[in-house]
This record gives sequence, structure tokens and C-alpha cells, in this order.
Amino acid sequence: MADWSFLTTHARVLLCIAHDPGARLRDIAATLGVTERRAHGIVTDLTQSGYLIRQKDGRRNRYQVQAHLPLPGPGTREPGTREPAIGEIVALFAAQSEAIGSNSTGEVNG
Repeated sequence: MADWSFLTTHARVLLCIAHDPGARLRDIAATLGVTERRAHGIVTDLTQSGYLIRQKDGRRNRYQVQAHLPLPGPGTREPGTREPAIGEIVALFAAQSEAIGSNSTGEVNG
């Protein structure tokens, strides 16, 4: 298995939360193979950057991905074009995940 990932851990946490807005930090950490402390730090980063909104739901937190926000980082597009929104990227990976899940060979459909 490769010791690197195509997506950053921040992106992977965002995808986990998009899939399950009520996910606990312990579940996110277990899914991604990071410590709970690291998962907490990433969720804090995403919240402070405005990409997540944290809402208390009793003793638990629920998160809302701010899908309309552009991808972070330096602009790499030509002037006059727009950066893709976080929601577009989340939707792309969700669609790929569903395609892989429905194909027993692991190949991406389409």
C-alpha cells in the first residue's frame, strides 16, 4: 500500500463530514487512520476557515459543509474564470464513491 494519499487529510475529513454530518471525531479518526486529536485539529482548521459550521445537537456536534465556498489556495485559473466550489469537489468524489461501490470489480464506471 502506498504511504501517500492523493487527497490531503483536510480534504478527506471534509468528505467524511459531507457523507455523515453527525460523524463523531472518533469515527472520523478511525475512518482516516489518524488520531482523534489530529481529527479535532483538522475540524477546527476547517471551522475557523469557514468551510464547516459546527452546530451543537445535544451533547454532540453536527457539521454543515459550506459547499458554495471556493477551493482554498492560490489561484491557478486563467483570469476571468472561477475556481470550483467545495461542493462541486465533494459531489464529484461522492459520485465516484457510489460508482465504485456499485461495481464489484472496483473499476470506476463511466
